Amino acid sequence: MNNLEKYKKKTFENIKNIDYYSNEYWEARELMTILQYSKWQNFEKIIDKAIEACMNSEITASEHFTDVSKTVIKNYIRL
Repeated sequence: MNNLEKYKKKTFENIKNIDYYSNEYWEARELMTILQYSKWQNFEKIIDKAIEACMNSEITASEHFTDVSKTVIKNYIRL
């Protein structure tokens, strides 16, 4: 394994998440940064192409891509 492969493996392992059922998953916003996309809109196009590739290969895209939104909690200051 060369240095680039070691770097990639370490980087992807660092942002890996594991769900309740021990399934590994990665969040797109974190992948976006590692893959050096500066704008979400550009990375979203890549995700759409990957989903299309799954469908073209008769792979169920919903098993590999999930639409997830995070809730933002705002703190309000009372005056």
